[in-house]
Amino acid sequence: MQTTAPSEETKNTRATRTIKDYVGLTLRGIAMGASDIVPGVSGGTMAFILGIYEELIDSIRTIGQREFINAAFRLRIKEALKIINWPFLVAVASGIGIAILTLAGGLEWTLENQPVLLWSFFFGLILGSVITVSKRVGSWRITVFIGLGIAVVGAYLLVGAVPAQTPDTWWFLMLSGALASCAMILPGLSGAFILVLLGKYEFVLNAVNQRDIVSIALIAIGAAVGLITAAQILGYFFRRYHDVTVAVLIGFMLGSLRKVWPWKVDVAWLTDANGDYILSHGERIVSQQHDILPNFSTVADVTEFLIAVALALLGFGVVFLLDHAAARQSKTT
Repeated sequence: MQTTAPSEETKNTRATRTIKDYVGLTLRGIAMGASDIVPGVSGGTMAFILGIYEELIDSIRTIGQREFINAAFRLRIKEALKIINWPFLVAVASGIGIAILTLAGGLEWTLENQPVLLWSFFFGLILGSVITVSKRVGSWRITVFIGLGIAVVGAYLLVGAVPAQTPDTWWFLMLSGALASCAMILPGLSGAFILVLLGKYEFVLNAVNQRDIVSIALIAIGAAVGLITAAQILGYFFRRYHDVTVAVLIGFMLGSLRKVWPWKVDVAWLTDANGDYILSHGERIVSQQHDILPNFSTVADVTEFLIAVALALLGFGVVFLLDHAAARQSKTT
């Protein structure tokens, strides 16, 4: 397979970055990692919002190139590091790792105790990002609209799928990591949600919180393979069909809004082969939910609704502030 070096834009950006810039990239990585912990929210969406998505794909893609692999296996470290955009990758990956190790417990608690408020913020965040990212489509041709429509329908159906019961074997943990990492870099498709569909979300959260090194390592190996493979494919489509690719990613985000609708009712829970409920921290694990309208029967319900709307508007506004800041920065550089 023919390979290509990192884009000239990536090389130029790398050459002009300062320590402050790399701190900013680490913070972006933290935002991506925090997003991927929440089922239904994508780190790829955050990368899109924060303006590093295409560089991220381009940088990951180079890791799978023959030149880098040959240099790495021959221990030609300097040569290998010249091929990849390693400062960018280290900064972003460090942020993602920090978020996973430090925020998993807090986000798990929020998801269990204040789901409406958490989903409301992300609903506004994703909706706002759809509007800002759409400006990156150069020309809205018929093929672009077709790609958008197919992606919306596909994502909408996928996020409504019922989780499966799956084994905890080493090979399935690696497969789960690979599929989750592919989803992680696709805006609108959450790596955490793919783990839910594969029946591995609670397993992975417990492994992280309990520092289960073996399970984490198996998942990480699978994730690395899946990430590099997905980046190769996305990199190709970005180079050949940029506008259609961006439209498809926008469609994924639009379709995923079904998953992050704040008001839901639980209708089914995971059970084992004997029909007994599977528990996590003494609680049943929800396998299926239905979207409902907000309830206004009590003062507490109305208060929650108003706070939820405020958080959705906050998420919506954050996207436009970030987009405005990125536009100003690009004009000054």
